[in-house]
Amino acid sequence: MTVMKSLPNILTLSRIFVIPALVAAFYIDAPLGNWIAFALFTLASITDFFDGMIARAYGATSKLGQFLDPVADKLMVAATIVMLAAFDRVTGVHILALVVILCREILVSGLREFLAEIRVRMPVTALAKWKTTIQMVAMATLLIGEAAPPWLPAGIVGLACLWLAALLTIYTGYDYLRAGLKHMS
Repeated sequence: MTVMKSLPNILTLSRIFVIPALVAAFYIDAPLGNWIAFALFTLASITDFFDGMIARAYGATSKLGQFLDPVADKLMVAATIVMLAAFDRVTGVHILALVVILCREILVSGLREFLAEIRVRMPVTALAKWKTTIQMVAMATLLIGEAAPPWLPAGIVGLACLWLAALLTIYTGYDYLRAGLKHMS
């Protein structure tokens, strides 16, 4: 039982510890590097789904977990965004979608921090969960990139999901900001 109570924090920390390996995978030649980055990112994304579920099921929620979970998510997403842009996996006007996602992550983090100081909770909405899922699919697909099998148009799927995630990012970011502004006056 104690293992299950500490498992959510272990899963959350694993997302932080995988970031250097994820970044290093970009320096490994394709297709191997692409698949390593994809595998690391996908496994980390899966831990994001399970850590909260396990914590709630076993009554293992903690202040540390509440702090680390969103930080781990944002660090992993930010590192992946930077590397996708730096290694030209996302170029041109599509960089705008990455910037929108990154800016929203920072905005919502700051807003949550402010609201926490005045003891106001800002729960994650169902639409924000969908945004996160689509964003993770986009990034995972873009990580595969040119190493994708012929039947998977990874670039097209990745960019389509990226833009859908960016649109949902704008909407959910606005929604959070609107809700947060009510507590700022």
